[in-house]
Amino acid sequence: MENTKIKKVSLLGLVQVLIALASVAMSIYFYQHFPTRVPTHWGLNGQVDSWGSRGTGAFLLPALIIVIYFLFALLPKIDPRKDRYVEFAKTYSIFKTAIMTVLLAVYIATGLNVLGYPVSISFWIPFVIGLLFVVLGNYFGKLRNNYFVGIRTPWTLSNEEVWNRTHRFGGKMFILGGIIMMLSGFVPTQFRMPIFIVSICAIVILPIFYSYIEFKRLQK
Repeated sequence: MENTKIKKVSLLGLVQVLIALASVAMSIYFYQHFPTRVPTHWGLNGQVDSWGSRGTGAFLLPALIIVIYFLFALLPKIDPRKDRYVEFAKTYSIFKTAIMTVLLAVYIATGLNVLGYPVSISFWIPFVIGLLFVVLGNYFGKLRNNYFVGIRTPWTLSNEEVWNRTHRFGGKMFILGGIIMMLSGFVPTQFRMPIFIVSICAIVILPIFYSYIEFKRLQK
């Protein structure tokens, strides 16, 4: 069983390297073909609301992908609870792979849009980000107490049981919020902002309150 887990983590590590290399290769291609001025941000309605240079458009997201790659390698080494990472090594690697994959997907979608391909940013970006939350939510319950990854509140960090209960609940909220985001591309533009706000509340705010409530409940 342990050998299988190690092999899966090693395979995910290879996938992460390939994602980083693919982003670098695509950045070179995009830089050669992008116009001098490129959109760098789109609103929920799919309209461009920020512009930047060709270099920014071509290299910003690949640089972020590489930073994520090395940051995830660094965090277990500097975490005071570094010994806990062994308990969820596979989940940690899945988180890293999922985040890098979604960033690459966003980069490809936006890059193709800049080049004139009919890629709907207002549909695909919420969809892939929502999919990321669904994937992460499925593994939230396997995270173990640490200072960098997961729902880190004073109550989860101070109590192991509160951590476990909060992450089981938070995983459900991540999945629910992610599904809502994925479906938001099918609704009229004027409803996308309220849907986004509801999703963020479900994902971020509710688990924080839940951790406090569980902490108080266990104290009693």
